[in-house]
Amino acid sequence: MRIVVKVGTSTLAHSTGRLNIRQVEKLCKVLSDLKNAGNEVILVSSGAIGMGVGKLMLSARPKDVPTKQAAAAVGQCELMYTYDKLFTEYNHTVAQILLTGADLEDEQRRTNFQNTLYRLLELQALPIINENDTVATEEIGVGDNDTLSAIVARCADADLLVLLSDIDGLYTADPHKDHNARLIPFVAQLTPEIYALAGGKGSELGTGGMSTKLNAAKTAMENGFDMVIANGSRPESLYEIVEGMPVGTRFIGKNVI
Repeated sequence: MRIVVKVGTSTLAHSTGRLNIRQVEKLCKVLSDLKNAGNEVILVSSGAIGMGVGKLMLSARPKDVPTKQAAAAVGQCELMYTYDKLFTEYNHTVAQILLTGADLEDEQRRTNFQNTLYRLLELQALPIINENDTVATEEIGVGDNDTLSAIVARCADADLLVLLSDIDGLYTADPHKDHNARLIPFVAQLTPEIYALAGGKGSELGTGGMSTKLNAAKTAMENGFDMVIANGSRPESLYEIVEGMPVGTRFIGKNVI
């Protein structure tokens, strides 16, 4: 199975922006084990700006573009150093790919990206993909890694996309405000009612929210692969997700549940 896993900033970092070491170690262990089982794994990782905020000792996520890009430049180094160190412990080689919207919109550049991605998988490497926040601006950026991960999964002809975040999945209402809110285990069609359930932005360090996840689900379902939203605090739930067990919310892109 070819699996794309997107991990959000809230899973990788504490609210301070500093690395959540325990979470990242668990994530790398599970992904390594999934590869050992014969799966092809692609990781779309947020966290560069958030980690840069922590490492530069900034009080909050910057609002101006130059400082965001500076934080990304610092944070991306720490992010890849950590991934390289942890995956190497499990005998897996990682490869970094940084993309902008222009790389994916231009046919030739998108083809070049796909060729590199497929070759890395053939070489048994584990591609780690992020938006190139050091140069991306509103005009040329993808905007969020939920959308990026769906595009990557489509380009990779993936079987499954998993979005790991700080939420358990899609609910009938905001679970922080409504104690009667129920988790929706399966979504077979993106109706206006489903879109109406999307709230606002996620954590302060991140850029996503439920609306970007539903947009990613639309891409997945239109291209024939499932997408699952699950809580990143339990990376071991990836085992159950890959086996098709009910975890989080699964958006059905295939013909059968």
